[in-house]
Amino acid sequence: MIDIQLLRNDIEITKEKLASRGFELDAATFQSLENTRKVLQVKTQDLQEKRNSISKEIGIAKSKNENSDALMVNVNAISDDLKVGESELAELQEKINQFMLNIPNIPHESVLIGKSEADNKIVKVAGEPRNFNFKIKDHVDVGAQHGLNFDLGAKLAGARFVVMEGKIAKLHRAIAQYMLDTQTDKHGYKECYTPYLVNSETLIGTGQLPKFEADLFSLSHNESKLYLIPTSEVTLTNFFRDEVVKQSDLPIKLTAHTPCFRSEAGSYGKDTRGMIRQHQFDKVEMVQIVHPDKSYDALDEMVSHAEFILTSLELPYRLLSLCSGDMGFGAAKTFDLEVWLPSQDTYREISSISNCESFQARRLKARFKSEDGKNLFVHTLNGSGLAVGRTLVAIIENYQNEDGSITIPKALVPYMSGTEKI
Repeated sequence: MIDIQLLRNDIEITKEKLASRGFELDAATFQSLENTRKVLQVKTQDLQEKRNSISKEIGIAKSKNENSDALMVNVNAISDDLKVGESELAELQEKINQFMLNIPNIPHESVLIGKSEADNKIVKVAGEPRNFNFKIKDHVDVGAQHGLNFDLGAKLAGARFVVMEGKIAKLHRAIAQYMLDTQTDKHGYKECYTPYLVNSETLIGTGQLPKFEADLFSLSHNESKLYLIPTSEVTLTNFFRDEVVKQSDLPIKLTAHTPCFRSEAGSYGKDTRGMIRQHQFDKVEMVQIVHPDKSYDALDEMVSHAEFILTSLELPYRLLSLCSGDMGFGAAKTFDLEVWLPSQDTYREISSISNCESFQARRLKARFKSEDGKNLFVHTLNGSGLAVGRTLVAIIENYQNEDGSITIPKALVPYMSGTEKI
């Protein structure tokens, strides 16, 4: 969440910054909650002081063997009032907390002001799209003869699911393995295996709850509710919930290959054909936990780590800097990587890399101990390195041949047991 002091000290400026990303801050509600909090806090503090003062008088009276019955009646009455006041204050603090949990992050000063993806800035374009001398097919048609089966996916689970068999399944696995090896061996991330089901506290920590519950799949278990992860950013970042790490341990770099589950609420009718928008897909995620002074260097580094995969696979792509209106809820600044899809004659997102600054850390209470002994919030960053399914789509389409075969990118041949074409 954002720092509450921004609302207490500069609410109009904060409201303006949030408006740049399409969020209307209810300043009146916050001011009402804050005014009530101040009154209750003063009342509670006064009662505490009175109780402490009378308690001292009782101690003095007892030391002199004087009757303290009247003082005891008084202090008990104050204690009862104090319990009521503390309960009211705790209830109000929870209302303020819930209010704060629904406010998105403040955009970094370098973020372009805009309303939608149309206002994003193209930072660079890399690689030349291939010139085909035959009619291009999309990944659905090319993949069908090699084991990409959407009908069987629908039979087993419904729309937006797929089954992969044979060489396509192996290629999908090879892509994920190559990404993991690259991020661990070349870029210094620690590989992790994490749960695919998490509790609500975990999703609150990274910002998916309470605002985006409709986007999640959930199930009941032993009178509790668990959620399928939308990305391993959720689990990896939550490693540090309620933790204080040493400054010398920073930066911490983690990666994991997991399935991701998303209900795609509000996306009905979009990308209904193929693997672009699935309820279940795989991703190799990158997470960094860093010193606040170094988070924007880390952001650039993570972008380069995702770019390396695309470059090594010889896939044309472009890099975008997202405008304020197109960024995710927790992001202060985001770069998107989009890969070229010949069948669509356009670029499609394959990675989103964000610096959340202290937004998630404040929710998580994830801190580090500074050199002067203070506990300060870390900065958290996350990004895809890359989305495995969309990388498969890009390879199928960019490496397709006229006879329906698919050439394997050179970097993946060792992961395909030497197979150069399927």
